[in-house]
Amino acid sequence: MNYKSIDKESYYRKGVFHHFTQDCKCSTSMTARLDVTELIHYSKETNSKFYINFLYLLSKVLNSRDDYKMAYLWQTEELICYEVINPIQYVFHEDTETITPVYTKYYEEYHQFYEEALKDIEKAKETREYGLDSINHPNWFDASYISWLSYDSLHIELPDGYLYFLPIVNWGKYREENGRFRMPVSVRLNHAIADGYLIANVFRLLEKEMMKFVKESQ
Repeated sequence: MNYKSIDKESYYRKGVFHHFTQDCKCSTSMTARLDVTELIHYSKETNSKFYINFLYLLSKVLNSRDDYKMAYLWQTEELICYEVINPIQYVFHEDTETITPVYTKYYEEYHQFYEEALKDIEKAKETREYGLDSINHPNWFDASYISWLSYDSLHIELPDGYLYFLPIVNWGKYREENGRFRMPVSVRLNHAIADGYLIANVFRLLEKEMMKFVKESQ
């Protein structure tokens, strides 16, 4: 994995970073309903999985800006930015009602990502092991689909003082509203490296990338 070190003194969010790592350690999260109608139609027309299509676009968005690829190495107190971050998706086992984390690499090319993600899912279905391995997968972000509920809000809590900077993203079932399909998406980031603008920007970029993806595929 490749990353670059960030000089804390010249970091463009220096003041905010200091405040939210020293005085007020906290995270911030938002939930919004995204219009996924066109992506649903595309998935049905191409006989592809909506879930993987959305996971691809989410990974693309989070790799499009350094703010979403930040991490803190507590051993050396170093602020870094990864070159690439990859999604940890999850497989739910109906028989045991447990999950298996799935480490999927992000590929910029859609078809390569799709095929590899599909293979990862099928492989994970063969085990019932939890298998979380963050030590060997430091530049992976959490991407979890809550398939049982079209929720209105969701909040992820981490211990106070735990400087975890990578994104945590959840999404639920989409539901029809006035002829359109809307899906709840929740984004959590540490306040030291992200504020309301940067989190809201994830949703804006997702909407933009979904429209672009469907248009270019026509």
